[in-house]
Formats: sequence, structure tokens, C-alpha cells
Amino acid sequence: MKRLAAFSTFFLVLAVVLTACATRQEDPYMWLEEVEGEKSLQWVETENARSKVILEGQPEFQAMYQEAREVLNSSERIPLVSIQGDYVYNHWQDKEHVRGLWRRASLASFGSGEPQWEVLLDVDALAESEGENWIFSGAYPCLSPEYKLCMVALSRGGKDATVYREFSVEDKAFVDGGFTLPEAKSRLAWEDENTLLVATDWGPGSLTESGYPRIYKRWIRGGDIADAGEVFTSPESDVSPFVSVLRDGDHRFTLINRAVTFFESEFFLLEEQGLRQIPLPLHAAVAGMLKGELVVRVDEDWSHDGQTFAQGSVVTIDPADFSTELVYQPARGEAVSEVMLGDKMVHLQILDNVIGRARQLEKIDGDWVARTLDLPDNGVVTLVSVSGDDDSLLVSFESLTVPDSLYLASPDGSLEQAYSLPAFYDASDVEVSQRFAISKDGTRVPYFVMGRKDVLANGNAPTIQYGYGGFLVPILPEYYDENARPQHGALAGRMWVARGGVLVLSNIRGGGEYGPAWHQAALKENRHLAYEDFFAIGEALVETGVTTPEKLGAIGRSNGGLLMGAVLTQRPDLYAAIDCGVPLLDMLRYHRLLAGASWMGEYGNPDVPVERAYLETYSPYQALKPGVKYPEVLFYTSTKDDRVHPGHARKMAARMREYGNSFLMYENMEGGHGGAANQDQLAYRAALEYAYFSLKLMK
Repeated sequence: MKRLAAFSTFFLVLAVVLTACATRQEDPYMWLEEVEGEKSLQWVETENARSKVILEGQPEFQAMYQEAREVLNSSERIPLVSIQGDYVYNHWQDKEHVRGLWRRASLASFGSGEPQWEVLLDVDALAESEGENWIFSGAYPCLSPEYKLCMVALSRGGKDATVYREFSVEDKAFVDGGFTLPEAKSRLAWEDENTLLVATDWGPGSLTESGYPRIYKRWIRGGDIADAGEVFTSPESDVSPFVSVLRDGDHRFTLINRAVTFFESEFFLLEEQGLRQIPLPLHAAVAGMLKGELVVRVDEDWSHDGQTFAQGSVVTIDPADFSTELVYQPARGEAVSEVMLGDKMVHLQILDNVIGRARQLEKIDGDWVARTLDLPDNGVVTLVSVSGDDDSLLVSFESLTVPDSLYLASPDGSLEQAYSLPAFYDASDVEVSQRFAISKDGTRVPYFVMGRKDVLANGNAPTIQYGYGGFLVPILPEYYDENARPQHGALAGRMWVARGGVLVLSNIRGGGEYGPAWHQAALKENRHLAYEDFFAIGEALVETGVTTPEKLGAIGRSNGGLLMGAVLTQRPDLYAAIDCGVPLLDMLRYHRLLAGASWMGEYGNPDVPVERAYLETYSPYQALKPGVKYPEVLFYTSTKDDRVHPGHARKMAARMREYGNSFLMYENMEGGHGGAANQDQLAYRAALEYAYFSLKLMK
């Protein structure tokens, strides 16, 4: 029997391998996966040129481009900051500083609304002096304020892979002879001012199947990195390990997160005597340390220490004996979307039926007491940053029609408005409503509708429906977004709604609108539920008279680009225009392209027959059929995207042409997974997208 089982396993594996090989041989567009191959780039240049003539030729394009530039380069934007010690740090881009300035100001001056900025690094000047296409990718991790040392991450063209260089905030200069790492998808943590814990590309066998480093080593200043001693190694099948050094007064712990899949982790404490595993469930997120205890959000029901904690609860864990205490349990319809830790308080960002709340929790006389901050209602609340010294909290409020306001919240809950974004469009006649559609299986799915009152009253309006539906990411009714996702209020209001269009935000399963359960409902074999939710909203928009199929468009990027592939192949009758950005589309090969293997916890493994079977039911690249009339799609991607392979969009476009369908294409030669490297590029892409929808829907 054992021999028979062994033979069965052998032939099963052989069948999978042969199927994969056959798929590769039958795909005539594999050459488009050669990211910077001469033939593939020639194809990209040809398609870019053809599509630009069409889209730039639209009467609205130039006006839209200028409008987007005004919004994205506005000097009145609220700086996005992080608090470190007595300072706030910010990366600022505008028309004079295309690559940006990394700068800081005192927290006191920032809170007053009149920051005195001190420039630490001029990225434009650095790129020019070094002859490199540097894109600032962050200054992290930084040591505690007294050391004033950071590792600055610089990306060539916006890729995820970065070069790390040690930087002295005090000297405003890179440290001569300091720590440096060549280009890779590295991960770092400071043990002290002379010691780094480093995971990087150490050579053959040092990366996971997802292309991320799997080996952490301890690198001591002055020593050769080749002599660094190994600290922790993950199996190749993991996504990647993450190491962080948690500091809280006299307490310090080195935490290792072994990311088994994208959403499942094992946690360990690295101690002198070795590793000690923390008995957490696989679905959990460690927020940090407060008063010597770990603060964790558990993303599945969990029984431990004689107690049962509901999915989505926030708890503390004592590292000494792993005793556990409940801090906060979400009410029905609530989700804890962010946890930040200050000096004494746990700060929570809450979604209450997709409406934002902020709560401060403090332990008083042995009990955790919650206070809800008195912020405006019916919008998005975002915890921006918190001080570990005194619990000063920066928190913002916005909605599709209300510009962002940034508040400084004191530990007693009082609020002082520090900044307010100017209105980028006239919202006086714009109406936003939250509605619900009933999905195919009876699930009630929320969505937001934004349009001018007269347009919504008349009905039959050009309408764009946005969706994502994955990775626990909620889609929220925000006013402004630094990444220029065009579904947000400032750009959509000015470039689309003001011209008589309607915007719809879809809160479909797979996202985080109702917490982990809402996300997990659409994993793997249940991915179709996210698509059915999206279609149910589209059908509701038609049934309620908002629009018609001839005037309904869809938009999504990344995982939302995969959603757009499903929209294209499953409901070409319902949508007349589809904007498909940096997409996943070949779901039978995605795990072999760049970081694709890291998402198998979300989608499944095409090399496992039972999982391949359900991927085959919807994989957009394989679902395209000859003889079917599809909408003329707009694809956009980036040559420098080293997360989602640009070959997905390229191959899908080529196959559409083979089957007699037209498409439009924009591939930026830089920009990484964001699709753009600076504000002007973001403005250009947004103008292309809205010009496309004007062409297709405003007839």
C-alpha cells in the first residue's frame, strides 16, 4: 500500500509539472514576460504611442491634466508625518521638488499649524549629483531619538527593491563608512546604534519562493557583512520573516514574525537562550509593546489562558508567562482597522459599518476604559501617528465631500485642529449616500454613491464603479490620496463629478470593511463571492436608475485589477468601460512571477490540482474567448513594477487583439507598483483614466 501511495503521489506531481509545461508551451505571449527585452519594450512603446494619441486627443484631457496637477502639487496639502521623539518627519513632493524633500519639524510647531521645516535630504539634488533615478522609499527603521540614525531606502525608478544607506539626522548627511546594503528587497532592524539585524539577498538559496529574504543575520558595525552571524531562517515556502526590536522604557524585546503565508504568522521572542514561541493564533497582528506587554489584534476566534477572545479583539500578552487580558472587543458591525500605542494608551481606528471612529483606551483601576474622540461623523477617520512619550495623537477626518482636517488629540481626548485641506472642487451641490445591494448568496453589501444632486435626480448618468475586494483592505470614502487613486473625492469630484459623472465605491467581500471575517469570506475557492458582490452593486445601480449598462464603467488596480479582469470576462454585458491597473490576470502562472508566490494564501496554489481547479474557473487570461465582444479596456502598468509583473497586462492585451477586440495601453517606464514615480506622473495617469471614461461613457 505504501508503494502504491508513493506511485500515486509521483504521478500526481508529474501531472502537475506536465500541465504547467504544457501551459507555458501553449502560451504564445510568454515573450511579453521579458520585462525589459528588446522585443517586448518595442511592443510597449508602440502600444503606448497608439493609445496616447487617442487619449491625449480627447477634448477634456489637457484640462483634466492641469486640474490633477493643481491638486497633487498643491502647496496647501496636509503633510503626512510620523512622530519620533520631539519631531515629526515628512517626505514632501511638489512641482519644485519632483523627487521630494525629506524633512522634519518640531511636534510643537507642527501641532500649531506653523511648522518650521528643516530639510534633511533633497532627493532631487541627490539623484542629480549621483546620476541615479532615485525615488525616496522611506527612512526606516530609525533608532530611538537619542541616537539620530536612520537607514534611508532609495529605489531606482520606484521598484520595491531598494538600496539602504545609513544617514545621520544630526549631520544631515549619509554616514561616512556607515552601514550600506546593495539593491534588494531587504529588511532591517536596529538592535543598538552599532548593530543591525539584516535580511537581504545573501546569494543562491537565501530567498523564499516569493522572492523575499529568508535569513536574518546580526551585522556589527565595522565588521564585514559576510561574517555576520545567522539569527533566524525561514523555510523557502514561507513568505518572509520580519524582525522588529520593541522598545518601551526599560523594556526591550526582539520579536520575530515568521510569515508562513501572507496572513498566517508564527511569532517568537529572540532571547539569549534562543527562540521562545508566543502561543498566538496563526491569524494575528502584533501592534507593539506597551508597559512591558505585547499588544495584539487576534484575527480569528482564540481560546487561551482560560479565556475565549472573539475575532478582531485587541489583547495584551505578558512576555513572562503569556498571560492574556482583553483590551477591546469590536461590537457587531465594527472592525478594528488600526492599532497604535502611545505611552499609556492604546489608540484604535475603528470602522463602524464603514464609518470611521477613533478611540483611546487607558487602564484605570485595573480596567480598560474607552473614550471615543469627538470627531465629525459620516466620514473617514485615520490615526496618523502617536507619540510614545505622552500619547499626543495626530488624527485626521475626511469624506468624499469634506476636505481633510488634521487634529492634535491630547491624552485627555481634547482636540485641536492643526491643519485643514482647502476644497479642491465645489461640493455644495454634491450628494453622497451609503446604500446596500444584495449579493447572489443573500449577503448585504454596502456601497457609496457620489454625484451632483441634479445628475442623481435625472438618472442614466455616466458612472464609474470602483472596487478592490482583497487583502483585508477596506475601500473608504476619502477626500484626498497621495497616491492619486482616482476614486477619491478631490480628483473624482473635480475631474468627473463636476462634469456630470457619478462615482461609486464598492465595499465587497475580501476587503476589511467588516474586519477579518469579511476578508476571509472571499479567500481562495470563495474568491467568486467578491466578484458577485461587485456585480450585485452594478446591477443595483441599473435597477435604481442611477445608470445603464451603456454608461457604466469599472475601475480597479492591483488585486482590483484582477477584479477588473473578472468584470471583463464575466460581465461584458453590464460594463461599457473598464480601467484595469497594475493587474494580476494570469492566475495559473502568477505564483511564478516576481512576488506572486506570497499571495497564495489569498488566491491558492496553481500547482495543487484542487486549487488550480477553482483558479481555472475565473483566471481572466484563460477566460478570454474568441468570438466574444468585450469592452475596449484601458490597461496601465509599470516596467519597474517588481511586485506585480507587467507581463499580466501585456499578455492580456495581446490576447484581446488576437481575439478581435481592441484595447488601450499605458505602461510607465518607471514608478514601481504605484504606477508613477512623482506627482506629475500621477496627474498624467489620472488624466488618461478620466479621459478614457469620458470617451466611453459621456456620449
